[in-house]
Amino acid sequence: MSLLSSNQISQIQNQDVEITIDADLSKFSTMKLVCFGDLIKVRSVSSLKDVVLILLKEKISYKVIGWGANFILPKNLDFALIKLELPFDKKSLTIDKEEFTLSASAPLNVLTSIAAKLGLSGWEVFTGVPASLGGAIAMNAGTSLGEIGELIKEVTILRSNGHIEKVLMDSNSFSYRKNHFLNEGDIIVEATVRHNGINQTIGETIKTYLQKRTESQPLKEKTCGCMFKNTITEINGNSVTCRAGQYIDILGLKGLSSGHMRISPKHANFMENRGISSSEEVKQLVNFTVEELEFHYGVKFETEVHLP
Repeated sequence: MSLLSSNQISQIQNQDVEITIDADLSKFSTMKLVCFGDLIKVRSVSSLKDVVLILLKEKISYKVIGWGANFILPKNLDFALIKLELPFDKKSLTIDKEEFTLSASAPLNVLTSIAAKLGLSGWEVFTGVPASLGGAIAMNAGTSLGEIGELIKEVTILRSNGHIEKVLMDSNSFSYRKNHFLNEGDIIVEATVRHNGINQTIGETIKTYLQKRTESQPLKEKTCGCMFKNTITEINGNSVTCRAGQYIDILGLKGLSSGHMRISPKHANFMENRGISSSEEVKQLVNFTVEELEFHYGVKFETEVHLP
């Protein structure tokens, strides 16, 4: 059932806003989970501001989705889903600039391709991350090569009250898979991204890392990337990184299923949708895995993705 009335839709919809009521939203998450709800596609910052203010006035909650890898959509949404389709011109990325101000909708795979071509040092850290720039910044996405927060100079945010604010990043802006400048309802619309100079070996670094990921991770399956954060714990006075995938593998949980959802046989920190799965099956498998890990190792792992 729609959250939006015909009157509310008429207030919101314009040439830069497209609304679909009770839409099939399975294609808007990388896991392709069963999901239905109201979708609002927005193609300009000014229209996004209008949409947010109207939803606020009508007391309708909302969430923003990029590529849909960082949170699990419930089967039936009790909030409006905003999909940003803000303009992004990849031709603006040239070798003579030290930093770039980019739309939050910029796809990381395109930025990685440009980094390889131009030799933008530092941009290899988000190689293979399935996300838009805004989504990656919100969760401080990264790989074993580093985190995207290391490259962000400034973020432009549409606050939930409709105000646009530019926030300079500092050493306290990010931590592991987390930002410290967004509040509930805030939306990143733009960011200034720097690089660490030109290094023509970056293309080879990216190629090698992508090959490594292809060999070790189920990239052809319907997943949300790594499900759990690694955890740092104290053992005998020493800080030890507990790698979720390694611990799950040691427990022998690879291939464990809940309905059509299973722990990947290829990489234990991935969960694969092998058919028609919903968020309930994901939560069942996540909860069981977390309980087993805590029981056997005394370590409580957190998910990287947001569960409903």
